[in-house]
Amino acid sequence: MELYELNLRSAAEGVRSKKFSARELFDACLARVVACETNVSALITTTVEAGREMARRVDERAARGEDAGPLAGVPVVLKDNLCTKGVRTTAGSAILGDWTPPYDATVWGLLKDAGAVLLGKANMDEFAMGNTCGSSAFGPTRNPWDISRVPGGSSGGSAAAVAAGYAPFSLGSDTGGSIRQPASFCGVYGLKPTYGLVSRYGVVAYGSSLDQVGPFARTVEDLQAVMSVLARHDPRDSSSVRGKALDFSARPEDLRGKRVGLVKDFQDFSLEAPIADALVRVRKLFEDAGAEVMEVELPVTARYAVSCYYAIAMSEAHTNLERYDGVRYGCTVDDAEGIKEMFERVRSRGFGIEVKSRIIAGTCLTEPVRSEAYYVAATKVRTLIAQEFAKAFGSVDFILQPVTSALPAPVGEADEDAMKGYESDLYTLPVNMAGLPGLSFFTGYSPLGLPVGLQLVGPRWSDSRLLNVGLTLEGLLGSPQIAKGGL
Repeated sequence: MELYELNLRSAAEGVRSKKFSARELFDACLARVVACETNVSALITTTVEAGREMARRVDERAARGEDAGPLAGVPVVLKDNLCTKGVRTTAGSAILGDWTPPYDATVWGLLKDAGAVLLGKANMDEFAMGNTCGSSAFGPTRNPWDISRVPGGSSGGSAAAVAAGYAPFSLGSDTGGSIRQPASFCGVYGLKPTYGLVSRYGVVAYGSSLDQVGPFARTVEDLQAVMSVLARHDPRDSSSVRGKALDFSARPEDLRGKRVGLVKDFQDFSLEAPIADALVRVRKLFEDAGAEVMEVELPVTARYAVSCYYAIAMSEAHTNLERYDGVRYGCTVDDAEGIKEMFERVRSRGFGIEVKSRIIAGTCLTEPVRSEAYYVAATKVRTLIAQEFAKAFGSVDFILQPVTSALPAPVGEADEDAMKGYESDLYTLPVNMAGLPGLSFFTGYSPLGLPVGLQLVGPRWSDSRLLNVGLTLEGLLGSPQIAKGGL
């Protein structure tokens, strides 16, 4: 087995035991990037020198007999909306094309302290607005399983990097499905944690009440190892919750007696055959293992979640992106006459069409004459959605549902119909609106060789139990392979 093929736990143990060095592991992963990146385009920035220096320091600690950390020497790819001191952070946008943060995101600081080594910053839909990874100012990322298809978004680069074997794990962010959908498309595991469990400090914001950072990996056990590092209270993040110390030890969950819900109100929506087949197969696995599968009702969610989500997300995007004015943040221009013209030129040149569209929509939705009818109404419906989920979890332990209704579309095709893209988020965005954890898990491959994923949703703060159920499912369904990466 090549070093780049190792999972997180095996890689860290190899470094700690001196079976191989952190530098050897890093260079093996870097060689994989060199081999595949022309076809995949998963990274915006590759941190060759900085990564080698980090690896050198890990090796020095190991040589001295010191604890090199639970993630000792393991390469990681970070979505490019996570601030990295001294390494440019673009959020996939031309307006931040040359911006280098003066501080680290809390999640990256925690990973560094645990011994992780930065391999690169992952491509993404601009400001995390999209579900194809096609709106990036740096060009689209392609799916390592079929480079003619999208990897999903907005964390498409993070998912593709893990699927192609660049690194054993990566971090993304999930505002309405941006971890779970690309995990499903790329054939890896992805966790959207409970809102407030993982710090958002140092994350370039899209929708502040919806954004959540989470990991990708090729095994559930590796997700657990990462969450053991990330699940910490952060006083710098006002949404970070105190007193929620979850145990992410790997313990497969006994499914006997568990109650699993299928959303009755989602069953009228058509699914492509490989996804429908996977849902039937996984349902049978649960039943054969002694779980009870029953229907739950989410009528308000099914009818209103998409429209209410976008009313809230676009309104928050409008507020968050006001700061990009060419003075405090963003690129600047030298040929403007006056401050108003400078603002106009900076934003016209720096923002892409999808971001502009969402800012304009958010501006309209938050105008005094409209805010009560749209934004305020949407926040009230959001409360009803959270209450519906809470009621459902009164009768079931988890909810099983698709991540999306279709397999990944050809590159370019999915970006042509924005409304169709918004509607495809039905299965993922309600989880963000209710602040719940959601696990995208691998189920196998379609007849075309494309990965097929489903998601398991749990009540708030059930993240560790959710992953333990995922561990059991991985044992029953098998683990994903590393994609060919277009080779």
